Amino acid sequence: MRECAEDRDEEEALDDWFIESLKTYTDLHVYQLEHATRVLEWTSGRTVCVAGFSSSKNEILELSLPLRLLAEQNKGLCAERDFKVVHGGFSEAPIHSLKHIPGTRLGSPLFDVCFLISSFSDVIRRTGQIDIKCESLRGAEWGRGRKMAAPPSRCSEPKILHGATTNDVQLTDINTTKQLYRIQACAVSEPLSCLQFLSEGVFVCGSVNGSVLEVDSRSPAPPTCHPAPLPSDSTAWSMDVCGGGLVVRSRASGHTVVSDLRKMDSRLAQAQVTASDGKNRGSLNVTWAPALQHHIALSGVNGLVQIYNTSLWGAELQPAHAQFEHRGHVVSSHEDDVITTSHAWHPERPRTLLSAASDASVHVWDWNHQSESSK
Repeated sequence: MRECAEDRDEEEALDDWFIESLKTYTDLHVYQLEHATRVLEWTSGRTVCVAGFSSSKNEILELSLPLRLLAEQNKGLCAERDFKVVHGGFSEAPIHSLKHIPGTRLGSPLFDVCFLISSFSDVIRRTGQIDIKCESLRGAEWGRGRKMAAPPSRCSEPKILHGATTNDVQLTDINTTKQLYRIQACAVSEPLSCLQFLSEGVFVCGSVNGSVLEVDSRSPAPPTCHPAPLPSDSTAWSMDVCGGGLVVRSRASGHTVVSDLRKMDSRLAQAQVTASDGKNRGSLNVTWAPALQHHIALSGVNGLVQIYNTSLWGAELQPAHAQFEHRGHVVSSHEDDVITTSHAWHPERPRTLLSAASDASVHVWDWNHQSESSK
């Protein structure tokens, strides 16, 4: 009887959320993968790559967004509401990250393997391998911890920035596999939480202890090191950098800090957010919105994706309420402890995000700004 009551409660919660979603979302579309993904990588404004991370053979899929989502007018006349598989392939190894190379159909989904998406075939195929020598991390831990970044604009020769720790970051020419740059050794090697270009020759490395390295690959000068915004503890930091040079750092305890790369010794804004439910089952992920100024998304430690407007924060620590919460993975999942495994902002649409969860669901959603919390 208890199970029947719980089932009814879940069905009622789903019904209530569905009715609520008619008001709170401009668009909401759901796709079910065979296996969960940690990869949500845009290959264009209309297509995205996903890939599995299980120990056995994993699918790599390029999906096109539902046409109804992309329609600017007369959405009701657009019958196509589903994701479509555009290209597909397989990898024998788990794929924990993937990065599309601008101006190409190349993607580097592993720390050492390149794949090609062809315009003349629906098959994603392996095209090459980059040999990496690193003593700091090994095996599965190495693959999960390795970060990648592609230059912000098309380059004459495709290249990828990659590393697992602050001591092994390097820039590699994909065509020749030649090492173009390697970071100078730091006094203490820390696992990376973020790796991102600011311009073609300048990039930043964020470590899990909250420190930030600013690197100019064109200069012989050593990297500039900025310390963590708070004293170190056992909680790892997640980090992202926006094009304007703003750095956001957040940890599962909820303390989130915004800094300016030009003045990292002070905190531009900070807040105590409700990023975790206290169980900390996953890994926190924080990202800046590319087309919605001052907004960040937080996910990874529970089943929610939360949106915050950092322009409402001050220099002193205060509690902050999410402007919007995507609860779709929680209310629609048959798993008790579903967590979000990844999220990604659309590169051009200000309030459109993709999110994936441990139950292999993928949601694309565009929230209605009129539904934002006024707290």
